[in-house]
Amino acid sequence: MTILRVSLAIVVLHNSILAAQQPKQVPPAPIPAPILVAKKVFVANAGGEEPWKDNAQFNGGVDRSYSQFYGALKTWGRYELVGAPADADLLFEIQFTVLSVAGEAAEGIGGRPYDPQFRLIIRDPKTSALLWAFTEHVPWAILQGNRDKNFDRTLDRIMSDVKGLTIQSPEAPDRADKP
Repeated sequence: MTILRVSLAIVVLHNSILAAQQPKQVPPAPIPAPILVAKKVFVANAGGEEPWKDNAQFNGGVDRSYSQFYGALKTWGRYELVGAPADADLLFEIQFTVLSVAGEAAEGIGGRPYDPQFRLIIRDPKTSALLWAFTEHVPWAILQGNRDKNFDRTLDRIMSDVKGLTIQSPEAPDRADKP
């Protein structure tokens, strides 16, 4: 009988511990309505910079990210791309930066440690309020060709982020109607 009670206590305690370790399911927060209903977008070039201008880590110059992102949005066809912020339902600000890294990472290959990254900010054109933002890091590569491929793949991830956010799921219309 004592063995049964101890065994039962162990099972109850074990189940209590497991229940406490289970992550709570958090309902998804609403996506801002302007993102879901937008039809027209203005794309702003928020800049591109590399710390080694004399020996750029990526081909295509500082406007490459803007040009490729603009082209990808145009090809996708979800939005009408407009030439002025006043004509837009959303503002997309694309930026590509190559940040210098300090500390242990500063011992990087060739003594040129860096963290290249894309930053896409989505704003409301009427209020300039930040609605959403994405940051994607470009993986390190030694060879120029591989760095450029990683650039392209990372820009594709930014596009996937936008598509995942804006493609309406069955509950999206309800979420768009709520304040």
